[in-house]
Amino acid sequence: MLPFFASENWLVASLSCHFTVCEGSQVPTLHKACNAHGIYCVPLYDTLGAGAVEFVLCHAEVQIAFVEEKKIGEMLKTFPNATKYLKTIVSFGKVDPGHKEKVEQNGLSIYSWEEFLQLGGEEKFELTPKEKDDICTIMYTSGTTGDPKGVLISNKSIVTIVSAVDEFLNNSNEQLGGDDVYISYLPLAHIFDRVIEEVFIRHGASIGFWRGDVKLLVEDIGELKPTVFCAVPRVLDRIYGGLQDKITAGGFLKKTLFNVAYKYKQGNMLKGSKHEEAAAVFDKLVFTKVKRGLGGRVRLILSGAAPLSRHVEEYLRVVTCSHVLQGYGLTETCAGSFVSLPNNMSMLGTVGPPVPYVEVRLESVPEMGYDALSSETPRGEICIRGDTLFSGYYKREDLTNEVLVDGWFHTGDIGEWQSDGSMKIIDRKKNIFKLSQGEYVAVENLENIFGQTPGVDSIWVYGNSFESSLVAVVNPNKQALERWAESNGVTGDFATICEDPKAKEFVLGELTKMGKEKKLKGFELIRAVHLDPAPFDMERDLITPTYKKKRPQLLKHYQSIIDGMYKSMK
Repeated sequence: MLPFFASENWLVASLSCHFTVCEGSQVPTLHKACNAHGIYCVPLYDTLGAGAVEFVLCHAEVQIAFVEEKKIGEMLKTFPNATKYLKTIVSFGKVDPGHKEKVEQNGLSIYSWEEFLQLGGEEKFELTPKEKDDICTIMYTSGTTGDPKGVLISNKSIVTIVSAVDEFLNNSNEQLGGDDVYISYLPLAHIFDRVIEEVFIRHGASIGFWRGDVKLLVEDIGELKPTVFCAVPRVLDRIYGGLQDKITAGGFLKKTLFNVAYKYKQGNMLKGSKHEEAAAVFDKLVFTKVKRGLGGRVRLILSGAAPLSRHVEEYLRVVTCSHVLQGYGLTETCAGSFVSLPNNMSMLGTVGPPVPYVEVRLESVPEMGYDALSSETPRGEICIRGDTLFSGYYKREDLTNEVLVDGWFHTGDIGEWQSDGSMKIIDRKKNIFKLSQGEYVAVENLENIFGQTPGVDSIWVYGNSFESSLVAVVNPNKQALERWAESNGVTGDFATICEDPKAKEFVLGELTKMGKEKKLKGFELIRAVHLDPAPFDMERDLITPTYKKKRPQLLKHYQSIIDGMYKSMK
């Protein structure tokens, strides 16, 4: 497969988004070939942009890059700096003559996938045995601040997490088989997707790849008919919103029937009934339509990469006729470290207990008021130990030593042990700042609370030590705000409504109501709000490919608006 690169110090990069099912099969093939030859594979997010791609290519000293045909232009933007190490480019499709000319002008070779396969078709290779501690891949985190970090993941880490997922599924009586189908829509460079694909390949199950358009994802699911669906909360929020809109538009009788069915099934599930036994009649009459909308075969939906709102998780557990589980992990822990249990409604809003083969402890953070040894509710920084852990950050021993102490990886996330052994993520250690009066604000916790406000799709909360109050930028839900505007005599398109002072006052009031309902302190309430009709997106570099907020970039983008809000309050 890879004729010229059999030594372990070669690094291979793969810049790709998702493909059709046919093309997508090339990436697992490439991964397996790299593993066989002991070559480090360095996957790249296709959304990182030329600057970050250039950084990774140079930092990892990549010699050969496999690139989706339509992304070759992005790769060429890294020239000439990347050509210090890069020697060969392989297109997963064809090679444009113009691209070929530019590549060769820089002293590199470029091949189509078919041409590349033919280069070593007749050769035989001696494959040396691989050790468990050998590095399998270097995964660069998308990062919310600074340059991406290269996370070194060993064979042992991959094998351990795959075994842990298997044991979890077996213990839950949800074993995988050859008939199972997984729809892959997360970036192929994301550890979450990589691990699930490894699990499916191990069981001889099928993997289908989406078309790359989030608006068509539900349609892709309906066509592929997967049995397992792994998602980030933003996609599940979209599914939840779509279901809500359909129910609202269905008329009084359909809406009433749905609500009766929902409350009945929800009540039984909260009492301990399994989802498949909680309301069998209503499943056939009402909820089977929801299941058909997801292809009709989904039995397991797993949410990860960011917190899933409790009300969305509960709603989907009831209406999808499948297990909806929330998990937690990082690239450094090889994805999964916690996952909630099927048919256990007491774990709503948590990420469940630790997965097999993982040790967890909390470490007190006194400056934030978190006591890991509290007899009432232990809270503190989540620390993880076990064979799933990464081997360090590539070329960054200083950063490795910051987070790996005595074998424990310090995640930076604040957790709260629940009485049933599950973990609730409540805060982020670094996302804390002081207001001018000296009060500490845990901003991520506030965003999780305010994010539950009806009509709010996303929110970024801001404050600093020179101001005494908090402000926020909100992405309002289009349908909800337009319905409010129609009922309150506010005219114009969505963008115009967002600029209307009455709309801002309404959203601010809803945020305040939610804050008081959750018993927030006075200084934790939002005092001014800006409504942005455009969602936080990667195009403006406001979020990572896994939809985490990039706070420095958000501040830079909205600085003038933030200044204006504070000025208006003085």
